Amino acid sequence: MKPAKLFIALSIAASLSAVAHAQTSVTAKNSVSAKTGTATTISKDDSARLIGIAQANMAEIETGKMALKKSSNADVKAFAQQMIDDHTKGLEETKKVAAAKHVTLPSEPDIAHQKLAAELDALSGARFDEAYAKRAGVAGHANVHASLKKDISAVEDPDVKALATKLEPTVAHHLAMSKKLADAVK
Repeated sequence: MKPAKLFIALSIAASLSAVAHAQTSVTAKNSVSAKTGTATTISKDDSARLIGIAQANMAEIETGKMALKKSSNADVKAFAQQMIDDHTKGLEETKKVAAAKHVTLPSEPDIAHQKLAAELDALSGARFDEAYAKRAGVAGHANVHASLKKDISAVEDPDVKALATKLEPTVAHHLAMSKKLADAVK
């Protein structure tokens, strides 16, 4: 091999080796904290679930606030206030896990939850109460409860799994409450 070609080949090999070493070093720093030895990032799937949990909490808070303003039914208002209180706590816990895992959470509910809020906002009186109880209450909590149960068995990150495990009984209780409320406002 001619000296010029040998020099180019060695230069390329050295560059590739340096890039590979840098990538390995960055990956190691991103996945394990040097001081604590704990994971600081999570898989794409676990991150998506954490975002889903946050969005569900945000949606319940927003529709609960709407119910406090729009409803004159004492049972609906009491349910809405409990949703705001419990889901605010759930969102704060979710934010703590997300911060520890370097997951950026959205600042508002997703498009589906925004659409539900807009549909509820267009209603008033008994029609609002019934729709809120059925859609934000029963349907919303049924979906979130099923998701949390799936998360408990499928999520790999122990902190996200612990969060789902902690939130599941509260959501199950909300589902039972919302079914009673839906029957009461028919």
